[in-house]
Amino acid sequence: MGGGGSDSPSIGDIGDLVERAKRALRERQETGRRNVFISFALEDLNEVNLLRGQAKNDDVPIEFNDWSISDPINSEKAPYIKQKISDRISQCSVTVVYLSDNATQSSWVGWEIAESIRQGKEIIGVYPGQTRPQNLPEAMRTRGVRCVPWSKLAETIAELGQ
Repeated sequence: MGGGGSDSPSIGDIGDLVERAKRALRERQETGRRNVFISFALEDLNEVNLLRGQAKNDDVPIEFNDWSISDPINSEKAPYIKQKISDRISQCSVTVVYLSDNATQSSWVGWEIAESIRQGKEIIGVYPGQTRPQNLPEAMRTRGVRCVPWSKLAETIAELGQ
């Protein structure tokens, strides 16, 4: 007998998968977990991974959602990538921008900030250590986005929910 129809949804049913993912995100938010989109330059991936690992070890109630991109923003894949990133941003309650010289120069980070603004998302800049970088992505400079050290991120996000 071959495969075929079934009354239960299959793994290939994209609509069902999307609905299950949205339901899981809502449940996390109801339990105090915040779904956060993190925007960063690919060159900063190792630092961002260390900070995410630290957040997990500290049992911080934040779930990070990102898409690491190596394709140029004007590549043939860009429209597809932008749509997927836009979908992820829409599922999050806040966008966190990892601040670095690389982020300031990244076209993708600039686009992610603009998309987050378009969707009405809160944006927080975050940096390692205690010294705020002087150089911020332009979209953040013009909006007066709050910037905090990584150690204050969970506290700052919690304040947004109040």
